[in-house]
Amino acid sequence: MEQAKISSYQLFVLLLLFQLGSALLFPLGIDANQDAWLAILIATLGGFLIFFIYYGLFLIYPDVLPTTYVQDIIGKFFGRICSTLFMVYFTYFAARILRDFGEMLAVIGYPSTPLVINHLLLIFVVAYSVRKGIEVLARTGEILFVLIYLMALAGFSLIVFSSLIDLDRLKPFLEDGIWPVIKVALTQIIFFPFGELFVFSMIFPYIADRKKVKFSSLFALGLSGVNLAISTAINISVLGAFEVKRSQFPLLGTIQSIEIADFLERLDIFFMLALIILGFFKLSMYFYAITIGMADIWNVKEPTKLVSPIGFVVLLFSIAIASNMEEHVEEGVKAISINLQLPFQIIIPLILLIIAFFKNRKK
Repeated sequence: MEQAKISSYQLFVLLLLFQLGSALLFPLGIDANQDAWLAILIATLGGFLIFFIYYGLFLIYPDVLPTTYVQDIIGKFFGRICSTLFMVYFTYFAARILRDFGEMLAVIGYPSTPLVINHLLLIFVVAYSVRKGIEVLARTGEILFVLIYLMALAGFSLIVFSSLIDLDRLKPFLEDGIWPVIKVALTQIIFFPFGELFVFSMIFPYIADRKKVKFSSLFALGLSGVNLAISTAINISVLGAFEVKRSQFPLLGTIQSIEIADFLERLDIFFMLALIILGFFKLSMYFYAITIGMADIWNVKEPTKLVSPIGFVVLLFSIAIASNMEEHVEEGVKAISINLQLPFQIIIPLILLIIAFFKNRKK
């Protein structure tokens, strides 16, 4: 492990920025139509339950990384294989996140720039930050967290003053009953973004005041759920559920609708700035988890030596992962939830927790 410590407040900031990350880019839970905001709130409760799986493992093994305690739980040989599979899983999702934001840059700002150039610039900044360590990432998060919320408050105020919100677009409430909403919450949103907090099990051992890990994490999860629900409700009330479903980046469409006094308009740059900051932190946390995890599994004494090769692999995956944006999004919605996210986010950690509990029940 890196010899570093971060505060519980810094954990809260990093977790909140991570959860918002790419979730603000896409029409989250829109299969529930105008009730998508409710599906997000239900999924938030599910996220709390998932957190307690990871927190339970942390309570049993508070001083070591998951890549270490997995080897203690199921044996060194199988534990090393399992840990390596989790690192591959993290690498795949880091590549997906890089593709998300590379595509966003291509659509909004740089349509003539090759996609690989967008990815290369993003991965270079992330790799540099990961080399500096978790403390630098946490301090950077504290600074940019304030900027993100100031921009969010300004954007919300401008939407209100532009008289864009039509609450009738949120009706009828529960048109098809509650079960379709619960289905969307438990088959889509609970995995993305809430199930992704497993990455932070690699960060918990670095927290200085470990008694506050639970409060900071649950507060960040709850606040991110409320923020995502509000953002989704605003998108629907401005654009309508049908238009949100058709849009690649619905929040961008909402921001583009702002027009005050015939001069304050075209605020796309603020959307891009905020989302690039959030994407930076989400990708950095995945990248950092992969780096320290691989170093721990293979006993690499200087984890920074792994940054460049890991960056190259993530970059390569991000280009090869799909031939276009539509294929990339479809794979994310339909293919990976049950095949990858369910086993890696819930089933395997829960099995590990049960085994760890019985192995350490005397403690």
